[in-house]
Amino acid sequence: MKTKDELPECPVATTVQMIGSKWKLLILRNLLVRPWRFNELRKGLDGISQKVLTDTLRSMEEDGIITRTVYAEVPPHVEYALSDLGETMRPILNAMQQWGNDYKSTL
Repeated sequence: MKTKDELPECPVATTVQMIGSKWKLLILRNLLVRPWRFNELRKGLDGISQKVLTDTLRSMEEDGIITRTVYAEVPPHVEYALSDLGETMRPILNAMQQWGNDYKSTL
């Protein structure tokens, strides 16, 4: 997790830094519904490479937005889910969804 000194002074800039990339937003959108496995996310995010997905998930985990759970099974599997901190972003993403729907209806 980043320290306060590593974050921008502006709270909007901080939010953008945490979720501002296209892939982070789309990963969050999916994780709002339920936990996902890596390959499910990759298939559900058209155009993302395995490397970009891996790097993005690691970054989001380091920031405390998502959790990564490894299940000791054969074959092993990993699930990604929203952390408690990630859950606090639900209203932000819901507002973005509403705005997108409203915008589309004006066209």
